Amino acid sequence: MKTKTLTVVEIVIVLCSMLVVAMPAIAAEEDDYVLGIYGNANEDDTIDMRDLTYVKLIFFGKKPETELADAKYDGKINPLDFIQIKLIIVGKENELTVVDAADRIVTVSMPVERIVPQPTSSYEPTWVLAPGKVVGVTATAQKEDGYSWLPGILDKPPVGTYKELDYEKIMEIEPDIVIASKRAAEEIAEKLEPAGITVIALQFVELEKFNPQLKILAKILGKEEKAEEFISWRQNHLDPVKEKTEGIEPKVRVYAEYSDTLWGTGGKGSGIQSVITVAGGYNIVGDAVGYFGYVDPEWVILENPEVIFFPAWTEFGPTALTGYFMDSSENAEQFIEEACNRTGLKETDAVKKWQSLCN
Repeated sequence: MKTKTLTVVEIVIVLCSMLVVAMPAIAAEEDDYVLGIYGNANEDDTIDMRDLTYVKLIFFGKKPETELADAKYDGKINPLDFIQIKLIIVGKENELTVVDAADRIVTVSMPVERIVPQPTSSYEPTWVLAPGKVVGVTATAQKEDGYSWLPGILDKPPVGTYKELDYEKIMEIEPDIVIASKRAAEEIAEKLEPAGITVIALQFVELEKFNPQLKILAKILGKEEKAEEFISWRQNHLDPVKEKTEGIEPKVRVYAEYSDTLWGTGGKGSGIQSVITVAGGYNIVGDAVGYFGYVDPEWVILENPEVIFFPAWTEFGPTALTGYFMDSSENAEQFIEEACNRTGLKETDAVKKWQSLCN
């Protein structure tokens, strides 16, 4: 049991690191996810000539209509959809309609040449595909414990922080699109879309949804080939982890708490649940709180997790705990010591057996 627990802890550390660098419950394999772009008529993971054939079969009554078959997003299946799919395939479309991470239907004017990323998890994917198209970044991403190491990021104009964007500055630099987090998309759209700036939510913190989200971003930026190269490299590193952990039984019971939010945790749809599940563990929160929510100390005691970890990405205060540029673990060690003395955690097997970590 001790060996199994240590294995899960070690893999959680690796996977948390992957999330921090945007290599972010495997409820389904990635191949099961549909590319959320209108024109993906057969609803697989790409748009190609098979979609053109499929939409024609729908038009002639040979196939049932699918949600994404309406490539022009005008409420009708007709030859205009044939043309739009052809244009999407060759990268000559004037607009692209997508289903974003917040389940919003967003039409993007093409081509996109100027972008501003808001969520910290979107910076590495954006830099992988098209760093030259980034015209503004958050001060959060520019911090030393953020993504200051990305080439050229310190030369980009700051547009506020991850949590508090400078909307006037964003409007001043006139991006074509702003990439928003799932939680903040509606609020950001309310501020920027009246100014003609398109806001699209993309979520890179769930391991199983990373590839489909990257493909959407790549299609918007016209960088599909680069995306495929990166996805191939990523899977070569991630698949061996899955193979090693998929047979672990029984699952180690894990509780995760954001380092800046007492009793704040994540369930279904969160990065927390992704890394725990892929690491071969069981998130004791399960689907109870969704993407983000709170739990009671008494409940944690009753659930008695075997492992506790604290995601401590940049801006997850109260002070920097982890990061590429830190040369001491003193802050993290002090944080863990104080957390493990809290009522609700100190009574658990995870604390009693020193299975708590900060990443």
